[in-house]
Amino acid sequence: MSKVLIKGGRVVTAVDDYVADILIQAGKIEAIARSLEIEDAQVHDATDLLVLPGGIDVHVHMETPMGNGVYTCDTFESGTISAAFGGTTTIIDFAQQFQGESPKLALDRRLADAAPQCCVDYGFHVILTDANADAIAELPDLVNHEGVSSFKLYMAYPGVMMVDDAAIYKIMRKVGSHGGMVNVHAENGTVIQALIEEALAAGNTSPKFHQLTRPRLMEGEATHRAIRIAELAEVPVYIVHLSAKEALDAVVEARDRGIHAFAETCPHYLFLDEVQYNHPGFESAKYVMTPPLRDRRCQHELWRGLQFDDLQIVSTDHCPFCFNENPMGLLKSKRYGQDNFNKIPNGAPGVELRLELLYDGGVRTSKINLNRFVQLTATAPAKMFGLFPRKGTIAIGSDADVVLFDPNKEHTLSASTHHSNVDYSLFEGRKIQGKVEKVFLRGELIVDGEQWLGSPGMGQYINRTASGRIL
Repeated sequence: MSKVLIKGGRVVTAVDDYVADILIQAGKIEAIARSLEIEDAQVHDATDLLVLPGGIDVHVHMETPMGNGVYTCDTFESGTISAAFGGTTTIIDFAQQFQGESPKLALDRRLADAAPQCCVDYGFHVILTDANADAIAELPDLVNHEGVSSFKLYMAYPGVMMVDDAAIYKIMRKVGSHGGMVNVHAENGTVIQALIEEALAAGNTSPKFHQLTRPRLMEGEATHRAIRIAELAEVPVYIVHLSAKEALDAVVEARDRGIHAFAETCPHYLFLDEVQYNHPGFESAKYVMTPPLRDRRCQHELWRGLQFDDLQIVSTDHCPFCFNENPMGLLKSKRYGQDNFNKIPNGAPGVELRLELLYDGGVRTSKINLNRFVQLTATAPAKMFGLFPRKGTIAIGSDADVVLFDPNKEHTLSASTHHSNVDYSLFEGRKIQGKVEKVFLRGELIVDGEQWLGSPGMGQYINRTASGRIL
């Protein structure tokens, strides 16, 4: 691989902020200095640009089965291209264990699907839905030999994904001593199911009832319960897609007591609120994700959580379904639930917009500074999930995953310009400032303005070390 020299950019990490040249060789950062002159190097002028470590999105769902033949509409190829254009160079997706299946088989199946398609580097969390003794016995080997150090459990979706509290405890105890961490979707699934049944019995089928049947209190209750179980099991716990003040309160209380409780939130919870469920007709189905959007007070509390490190990471929970039946068919469309909110595929797109939205709505508005921006989008994800220091920073010896970002460029977000297969944007027409200009994956230029230079299969599977141990 040829030498690459990035000259004159403002290098920003979670702790540093300086102007320098960066030499990349053999896919790694070889040197950082005030001024470098290297013969035969491919030179990229970064004057007036921010030079950032490649983003890491630890919560995405590419070509994911949702049951009844329903799948997310992004393939590993289209989804990772979209990620790259948004400045994300590493994703962690999910390998779902089905009933009676070995967790290792679930991982192997997803690796086989991902390897020929992924255009950025990738890893997997394993979703456990059948906590039988044989499955639990396999988990240490996944941590120690397969590079999977995080496992996702659902407290929601009874009869489909949900596991009971005893299973959560057993899994936590098994993986904790081996450097594993449990990620929890925290909602009280059985109470929510009762609320759904009440709504449908009353003839309430429109999309807004998705939000009305998943109240904040039930996210807060489940978050508190998950943390208490983790406290008993003596293992770190990570709450995914936290949206409600009550859930954040539970995390804050636990952290104040010295418990290793961590959490992420997502851009849609930071920039959108529950008024989106007031659209007429089926339009609100675009915003049917779980948990649903909350009120503006929750937004304020989430930003406060990011500022004071009670929330450690901003991920996207990129789980895309087309709004219309065409061109990808009913089984990849929100229209699958046209007549019943409980059948609307849950999830929303976002992998391409995370860095730009968080810069415009966070850094430019002084809610967070540049160092915290990098911490939330790259460094904390790398440290939390066993990727650091290979990923998540700009340092000698680290992978040369580098983003050149123009902090002054204004543009308008639209489904017509993004690179996902999904046919709508949560932020259609939103004008923002700050844009990804160039993206390097292990030193190779894969995004240059609007030009795609990468290729399917160039992404590498990353064997991860212990999760939840350092920040």
